Amino acid sequence: MTFSLTLCLVWMLVANVLALIPSRDNHWTRAYGLIATGIPLLGYATWQNGPLVGLLLFAAGASILRWPLIFLWRWARRQAAR
Repeated sequence: MTFSLTLCLVWMLVANVLALIPSRDNHWTRAYGLIATGIPLLGYATWQNGPLVGLLLFAAGASILRWPLIFLWRWARRQAAR
């Protein structure tokens, strides 16, 4: 296993542990931190292992951070409707 895949696995474990801890702001500050660290990690893993692995990791990350993606999708649809 490459170093980038190991880092992505650690990111996923940290994301799941952070989801278990109660939060007053519905985990949004943690989600911002996970997004800020996940995007460069995804790029590094895609560069090192290829686009198929990158797509699989993107799907795994999207399943963990699904609510920010849902809100982004809703915002984009509202912007396109204008």
